[in-house]
Amino acid sequence: MDQAVRSAVVWCPDWPIVAFGRPPDQPVAVVHANRVVASSAGARHHGVARGLRRREAQGRCPHLEVLERDLRLEARAFESVAASIDEITPRVAIVRPGMILFPTRGPSRYFGGDQAMAQRCVALVGRVLDGLGSPRVGVADGGFAAALAARGAAPGGVRVVEPEASAAFLAPFSIHTLDRPDLTGVLARLGLHTLGRFAELARADVLGRFGAEGELAHRLASGLDERPPAVADPPPEMEVVVELDPPLERVDQAAFVGKTLADQLLGRLEDRGATCTRIVVSAQTEHGEDLTRCWRHEGSLTAAAVADRVRWQLDGWLNGSSAARPSAGLTRLSVRPDDIVAGTGRQLGFWGGRAEAAERVARVVARVQGLLGPDAVQVPERRGGRSPHEQVVAVRADTVDLDREHIDAAARPGSWPGALPGPAPARLHRPRLPVELADPADQSIGVDGRSLLSNRPACLRVDGGPWIGIVHWAGPWPLDERWWDPDRHRRRARLQVVDAQGVARLVVVEDGRWWVEATYD
Repeated sequence: MDQAVRSAVVWCPDWPIVAFGRPPDQPVAVVHANRVVASSAGARHHGVARGLRRREAQGRCPHLEVLERDLRLEARAFESVAASIDEITPRVAIVRPGMILFPTRGPSRYFGGDQAMAQRCVALVGRVLDGLGSPRVGVADGGFAAALAARGAAPGGVRVVEPEASAAFLAPFSIHTLDRPDLTGVLARLGLHTLGRFAELARADVLGRFGAEGELAHRLASGLDERPPAVADPPPEMEVVVELDPPLERVDQAAFVGKTLADQLLGRLEDRGATCTRIVVSAQTEHGEDLTRCWRHEGSLTAAAVADRVRWQLDGWLNGSSAARPSAGLTRLSVRPDDIVAGTGRQLGFWGGRAEAAERVARVVARVQGLLGPDAVQVPERRGGRSPHEQVVAVRADTVDLDREHIDAAARPGSWPGALPGPAPARLHRPRLPVELADPADQSIGVDGRSLLSNRPACLRVDGGPWIGIVHWAGPWPLDERWWDPDRHRRRARLQVVDAQGVARLVVVEDGRWWVEATYD
């Protein structure tokens, strides 16, 4: 009979904030793609929750400290937490920075049961966090149920689901807990609003209607693991190894080697028509120290994902706390798959997906980042705002999902009150160009407190150039932003002008000076 592995999950809530070293009572929010991904207890007290746009969060809490998400920092800081659980078991797998999963059969027997073992985990991790957070531990049959049990535990507490009771524990949870929007949306429309209702369906019917993705979700809702446990270890020839001479002591050097190993590993897996959901990163130092860490992923690991986890782990070892840092440089590095599953193939997805193209893009991006560093590849991301330079920014490619549309529809131009209507300018000037505006009497143009022009604009001079006549103009449109923050309060007015040469410009006046902010085609 298919049974789930008894598992424990150690969860550190608000880890993106804990990694920055901010105390829980301080109002702090970590944002990614202009959305709040984590907020401290002090920020939640003011109504700042996950999913809010940056400016909406700042409107609810004017003194909110906003930090950009840093996955490398999160992974590096989490290594000390993972190392503390090594005292409990060597089979620690990092699901993501902030969450650890491990089987409990041996540790629970050794420490006197699930409850005693889980409380020991809380004590060990709490010592590492040193007041910056309160870990929670959940124990259940299957990692999915254990993670939900950890989320339901009290801060600094433990929740243990009795053996063979995971299905009943999961039954009342919402179907959207599966975090598969395409599938759960259909299930909800069919009237299956809870995991229990979904688990009541016959597995064969689910497989026939929803395919492998539906079967996997059905296993989770039934209190089982995503797939049956592997009965055999991966063949030893799947491990990729490199000897390092001279020893590596810098993360950028080691990360390049890790990228090469990731490509070799995925190449060997593809030759077998397989992929993996867990990898084991191992290193040996010049002084004979052996370092090992397992990383787990909810789906199949791509080359870019493997390279990221190798880089994060190396960063955690080489730049982490003194307790986890090796005493010498790395002389050997290896990566091996720990759970091999059948690959999805290199073809278009059934629903119009871009599996092959997305995989090629991810490989190229990971290769360039391995050669030139993680900041070498950037992609545009729409974030919203009232000024053109705020609406689209360049972000690191490894911070977004390249296989998914990540532009927020709510942040498109025109959706912000006071934003300029389309079309958008073709060129933004960085830095802004100084410009002078004059009226027919050759007097400088100004804007009064009611945002009215002192006279009709007649000519302009850009960056000390010749005077050019103005044939059309529109505006001004005032902006009064962040009025609640004296240090960041900005008040300005914008004007669109077309000169006698046919060039259209967006000019802005701020603190009594005019600037060219953008130029239209």
